[in-house]
Amino acid sequence: MDKTDLAFTPALEQARLIRHKTISPLELTELYLERIERLNPILGSYFTVMREAAIADATQKTEYLATSDPTDLPPFFGVPLSVKDLNPIAGVPCSYGLAAAKNRIAEKDDGLIPRLRNAGFVFLGKTATSQLGSFPYTEPPGFLPTRNPWSLEHTAGGSTGGGASALAAGLCAIAQGSDGGGSLRGPAFCCGLVGMKPSRGRVSFAPVGERLHGLATNGPLGRTVSDTAAFLDVMAGYVTGDPYWLPPPETSFLTATQVDPPPLKIGVITGVEPIGDADADCKQAVLDTAHHLESLGHQVESMPPPDLSELIEPFTTAWQCVLAEANVPFFVMEKMNRWLWWRAWQIRSGKYLRAVSKLQVVSRKIVAQLQDYDIVLAPVYMHPAIRIGEWQSLRCPQILDNIINWIAPCPPFNASGQPAIALPTGFTPSGLPVGVQLIGRPAADDTVLAIAAQLEHTFFQNCDRPALANGG
Repeated sequence: MDKTDLAFTPALEQARLIRHKTISPLELTELYLERIERLNPILGSYFTVMREAAIADATQKTEYLATSDPTDLPPFFGVPLSVKDLNPIAGVPCSYGLAAAKNRIAEKDDGLIPRLRNAGFVFLGKTATSQLGSFPYTEPPGFLPTRNPWSLEHTAGGSTGGGASALAAGLCAIAQGSDGGGSLRGPAFCCGLVGMKPSRGRVSFAPVGERLHGLATNGPLGRTVSDTAAFLDVMAGYVTGDPYWLPPPETSFLTATQVDPPPLKIGVITGVEPIGDADADCKQAVLDTAHHLESLGHQVESMPPPDLSELIEPFTTAWQCVLAEANVPFFVMEKMNRWLWWRAWQIRSGKYLRAVSKLQVVSRKIVAQLQDYDIVLAPVYMHPAIRIGEWQSLRCPQILDNIINWIAPCPPFNASGQPAIALPTGFTPSGLPVGVQLIGRPAADDTVLAIAAQLEHTFFQNCDRPALANGG
């Protein structure tokens, strides 16, 4: 197989090739490390490359494979993975997007890391994030801006921008990320990938506490729906004492992608209030997908868009208060985070608690509005990727308004805790990826994955690879 083709081969297929001894974990790891060395200086996808550790782990796995039963291996044995730089790996720098913390070595693993190790992954490195994971673009001061492989002038999104950029450029086979207001779905949308925000309680935050009252969750970023589902199978699971939890599904999430769902009732929205409709390209992606779903036998109908008027203020209050609680010195933050920190510093505890309560009340309204539908089809963002540095010269209040008006379709479902997946559908006339979002009922991750897989298999081809990534 051509090396470039191999770099873009879905992760589950790579695992199959390894089990069949067609390729080795070491060959695959060396391929990705070579691509990272060549392309990361252009893209800024990785903050830290774990070259020596990756080679050592891949060598050990290759030697183990030579003397063991290849049928008795974990699901992603030998497959190279990237990890977002908000999730510590012991012995490896973890900066959280802060230039002042570039060389700070993590003492302990994040609770998710042992699950990823047990699944057989080889860790390639830590991918770029916006500073403290705050923004839907990844341009923290002191680091290279993370660029979109489809157009280097545009952002790869954020805060899982590095993971999306790396995956879209063939610098990893699959990527771990997190989503507190669209931070997985947005980068997937910007880079032509599949990104899923699981249901609240599906993925544990153990052993640490969860500071955003259920708004955020770890989740998978993949080339295909099947890869994404299988990765969620690895991540998911209750840990004793978790503040939120769900019972395990009756079958695996991967299995859910292998059977077409029964006819479903699907609501369609093309925007959110009070902002209005998404731009022409994003709206058309929704309308085209609605037509495809109808042709598959689903009951498809327009529905009133959710009204964010009551959500924006309490969501912003909770979001910015996390910055004030993060124990990061004011002077090392970028200007937008400093401004948000200053706003949060002036909020009394009573106002914060009222904001949390308001979030919960509004979330109830969102779930109630959508309860008549098995799936809601919506835009991911209101328009395609912005340019690198496009808002940098603006005043902070204007930047906040621009962020809200861009990412508006995502945060409601962080608030409600519902599962949501971003699925690529094609490109704008200028060549930027576009896609749609599928939102399920609470805890119905399997239904979301099943209908996403049905669409992918029937209508949507993967975006393949950008020209930058070809060759060698």
